[in-house]
Amino acid sequence: MMTGPMSGPMTGVRVLEVAQWTFVPAAGAVLADWGADVIKVEHPQTGDSQRGLRQLGHITIDGDRNPVMEHANRGKRSVAIDMSTPDGHELLMDIARSSDVFLTNFLPDARKKLRIDVEDLRAVNPDIVYARGSAYGPLGPDAGTGGYDMTGFWSRAGGALGSTPCDMDGVVPQPGPAYGDSIGGLTIAGGVAAALFERERTGHARVVDISLLGVGVWASGVAVNAALVSGQPWQTNPAGANVTPNNPLVGFYRTADGRFLGLSMLQGFRYFAEFCRRVGVAELVADERFADHASLAANAPAAIEALRAAIGAQPLEHWRAALDGFDGQWAPVQNTAEVATDPQVRANGNIVAVEHDGQSYDLVASPVLYDETPAQLAPMPEFGSHTEELILELGGDWDRVMALKESGAIA
Repeated sequence: MMTGPMSGPMTGVRVLEVAQWTFVPAAGAVLADWGADVIKVEHPQTGDSQRGLRQLGHITIDGDRNPVMEHANRGKRSVAIDMSTPDGHELLMDIARSSDVFLTNFLPDARKKLRIDVEDLRAVNPDIVYARGSAYGPLGPDAGTGGYDMTGFWSRAGGALGSTPCDMDGVVPQPGPAYGDSIGGLTIAGGVAAALFERERTGHARVVDISLLGVGVWASGVAVNAALVSGQPWQTNPAGANVTPNNPLVGFYRTADGRFLGLSMLQGFRYFAEFCRRVGVAELVADERFADHASLAANAPAAIEALRAAIGAQPLEHWRAALDGFDGQWAPVQNTAEVATDPQVRANGNIVAVEHDGQSYDLVASPVLYDETPAQLAPMPEFGSHTEELILELGGDWDRVMALKESGAIA
């Protein structure tokens, strides 16, 4: 019986996943969200290395829940196979014969040693879409080098320095665990979807490559493009509640309770008068220093000073009420606990309830909404819990199950 969702644009697609950690498994989770039958292969003794992860930053994970595993593995089926054994490799190839997609983040040497490279899979299934996630891509001198999102996506691709204030002694870390991995996983899922679309139309099956480095370069693409034009690196603003020098309505303002408003009104003059009225400095509207777009840009520092004083005099909740219904683009700067309870997040299915063993818990869903209907997520599979089920589905019997157990090929 399938564990994952029973409907969605990927219904009927089978994905065979041989991967660990988050980057590539997150792609499997997205495809499962979209309805695919995702079969996760884990080693019979060790499983996915993240199953034992119980410390996320300063948060210690107690009990049965494992947020990092749930994030990247919900809705899948888990089979415990030792691919290094002859019987285990044969079983893996049996699964590959009925699969549409093969997902892996194993390095080239490991893929060759385990006989799970492109030619190995294509020998049993010429039509399989073969998708590889890597730190640095399949070409160039670093093609065989491993890495995580902190190295490939954040550090090397420019995001870390692009997020670090110019006057800060140090480097800003990623906003949270598996940040680049999650963005990268969604990218892999999109690449796989395009490859499946082409295969459906032409019969041609692609090899799909996505690297953390490439995803990071794309995420910083506008700043990197600016460097290509100018030859100069991106210069960040100093730390604190900084505001764009020529537009007082783009940047961050500190509130009385130490929180922040994030403003992004690129057409600053269009919204300036109404914003000033709402924050209690209506006198600025008649000030000739701010009479038109050019004047506002020229005298922005004076407007910024006045707005800082006004916004800094009241707490965040006051400004939520004062700016309710305002047409200009702004948002409260929220922490992750606030994001988890944000009614707009909930209304759009960005967090949904997962039912498991008569219990219900909430989990972040992938961000694509089909037909304005929140995704129905299935729980993370228990380790190896679908091994026997899948062997029987493939036409095996209990004699084969017992023989595979005795040979050590499966758990």
